[in-house]
Amino acid sequence: MGRPRGGAAPSLSKNGGRVSSALVDHSSRWERLASRLPELGVDAFLVTKLPNVRYLCGFTGSNGQLLLTESGGVFLTDGRYVEQARHEVPDLGRASYAGEMPPKLAEACRELGVGRMAFEATHLTFDLYSRVTATGLELVPAADEVERLRRVKDPEERALLESAQAITDESFESITGKLVEGVTERSVALDLDTAMRARGAEASAFETVVAFGENAAEPHHRPAERPLGRGDVVKIDFGCVVGGYHSDMTRTIAFGDPPAKLREVHSIVRRAQEAGVQAVRPGTPCQEVDRITREIIREAGYGEQYVHSVGHGVGLEIHEGPWLRPGNEEALPEGAVVTVEPGIYLEGLGGVRIEDMVEVRPSGPHVLPRTGKELIVL
Repeated sequence: MGRPRGGAAPSLSKNGGRVSSALVDHSSRWERLASRLPELGVDAFLVTKLPNVRYLCGFTGSNGQLLLTESGGVFLTDGRYVEQARHEVPDLGRASYAGEMPPKLAEACRELGVGRMAFEATHLTFDLYSRVTATGLELVPAADEVERLRRVKDPEERALLESAQAITDESFESITGKLVEGVTERSVALDLDTAMRARGAEASAFETVVAFGENAAEPHHRPAERPLGRGDVVKIDFGCVVGGYHSDMTRTIAFGDPPAKLREVHSIVRRAQEAGVQAVRPGTPCQEVDRITREIIREAGYGEQYVHSVGHGVGLEIHEGPWLRPGNEEALPEGAVVTVEPGIYLEGLGGVRIEDMVEVRPSGPHVLPRTGKELIVL
């Protein structure tokens, strides 16, 4: 079934300063997961969560499973992706199925001498679990094994995140000139999505949030036909995807002079956000970043209006570990990329959130966005 090849160090080709493709050393990722098999007490690991499959072998389609052992592995998919897998997964054995996956998986296990395998307990459905175990295979639950590997980004991943952020910055700059009286949230969101695609993004990272005035009090407002008027704050939370990697940024600006209270709130959120960014260092407990931002906002009298955690990791998924939230004692690892995004939301008036992606470096936090955080008044 084949062992992933090692080979030359990964390299990047660039176009106009942005990553256009990357040769990723998937074998080193595979080997890190394979090293866990003895401790897990299994012969192999069955990976079914698509972002994890992509991380380990490079497959970008919508259906694929990966069976990895200490000495080899096999990638499984249906007939739609046989040719794609040939290009994207050249270093592993490949098997395809026309009907259900479990019989083909059992066949691959027999060839590899696998009888007992770990599976992703937070992803595999009970239905598929039942059908796999019905073939005689033994499944052992494991949680977050691949996700823990993904928390520390390698150079190729960091380059793709920087590229996605560069498009995000440029698109934000281009959209501010389209904020005119009477324009709707929905039309601004569409223009922003189009601007990112025109600059090379594969897709938007999530449904773009554009919220005017009182709608900005909803942390994840869905753009509607609400027109922009003088005195409105404008909260924009958006990002894009490049090479499978996401960007995530929020800025709150004003169209005309905003209410005095929202000016005050913007100043408080900015101060909390910058303090949180400075706490993003290797070894800092995730909950500490949240605590620092929350304490500043609580002391200013808006603790009850800060209704979400301060941040999360970003990568192949828009929300992934490490999780910067109360109760998470996990230490931030060097090389992780996380968001810092405190907010205050005032019912009937509006809200403010400021968000940056930040890389965890020993020398101090590396903020990916170049877009300023001051209150811009258009």
